[in-house]
Amino acid sequence: MHNPLRQHPVIIIIAVLIIVLLVWGFWPQALRVETIEVRRATLTVSIEEEGRTRVIDRYTISAPVDGVACRVELDVGDPVAKGELLLGISPLASQVLDPRSRAMATAQVSVAKSALQAAREQARVAAAEAQFASTELKRLQPLVGKGLISREVFNKAETGVQTSAAAKRSADSRVEVASYELQAAESVLEYAVGTTAEPAERVAVHSPINGRILKVMRECEGPVRTGEPLLEVGNPAALEVEVDVLSTDAVKIKPGMQVLFDRWGGDHPLQGIVRGIEPAGFTKISALGVEEQRVLVISEFTSPADEWLRLGDGYHVEARFILWQEDNILQVPASSLFRYNNGWAVFVVEGKRARHREVKVGQRNGLAAQILEGLKAGETVINHPGEKVNEGTRIKMRPGRS
Repeated sequence: MHNPLRQHPVIIIIAVLIIVLLVWGFWPQALRVETIEVRRATLTVSIEEEGRTRVIDRYTISAPVDGVACRVELDVGDPVAKGELLLGISPLASQVLDPRSRAMATAQVSVAKSALQAAREQARVAAAEAQFASTELKRLQPLVGKGLISREVFNKAETGVQTSAAAKRSADSRVEVASYELQAAESVLEYAVGTTAEPAERVAVHSPINGRILKVMRECEGPVRTGEPLLEVGNPAALEVEVDVLSTDAVKIKPGMQVLFDRWGGDHPLQGIVRGIEPAGFTKISALGVEEQRVLVISEFTSPADEWLRLGDGYHVEARFILWQEDNILQVPASSLFRYNNGWAVFVVEGKRARHREVKVGQRNGLAAQILEGLKAGETVINHPGEKVNEGTRIKMRPGRS
């Protein structure tokens, strides 16, 4: 029997090719996905915010009397010693103290003396507390080595030593301030102009501490009023860091917590601890125009001083408050997780196919998540699973960044 197809083999070949192409075109293709290996590594949960350094104890040098201040020859950054003459003020020739003003000045001296006495008593209390904290730390040191007390108790004792030492420094500074205020009050009486025709002596203004000039408010010679700020003095070697954080984050931060300072200009992060959280918050407008409640967290450096002495007052740092940190934690990228049945799940790669698996998640830091149950180290999961990924989907792996 005559077969017409044998007379047209080209048509047969073309038809077969078309069928093959149609089958290949409609055959399900493997979905290309990014994969990540489940691994064990250190996981850190932290809060990151911008902050700035500030001198712990700064002193504003004000005019003790009305008069004419001489030209200030000091510049910002110049070192000054305690008791060094900063400038002089010549009282106005017409300045007199009437009986009422003299009585008020005398009373002010008495107030300053009482304040100095109270500051000295507070300094004695702070010194005693610092001595007790140091003795307690020495007592606990051999006990923690023998395992008789927990490391947490010993860490609290170390924090107590640092806190009491800071309180002692602050109390000593208040004694210096009170002494300086007493000198200022006594100088009002000492250099007061009465009815005598003799010109009044120039009132000398001295530095209350060893430090540097931080700010010059008035440089030129001219009349000044009592209490007008002239200079600002501080010790840049005694720095602290203030960081304003969201009030919702501030409740997670505790005194004694570890903090790292990045992007301050050095080659490696500086270490520090949280000294305190201010009890009062404030409202701040964010870059997006949203009102936020912020709280100041005050920290101090624990790194050796020679590592951060290049920092000065008002320098920028970025603070990382370490809320939780553990080594050898089983973890996956947070982008590989998705919600499932009020929990979490991932897609695991098994035999070039995606397999749905529920997992139990622990700590998270935004980039990685701790896996408590459901996965083992070395398994491969799909990172950023899309809507096309389902149970049993054929996949083509594209390794992603760890």
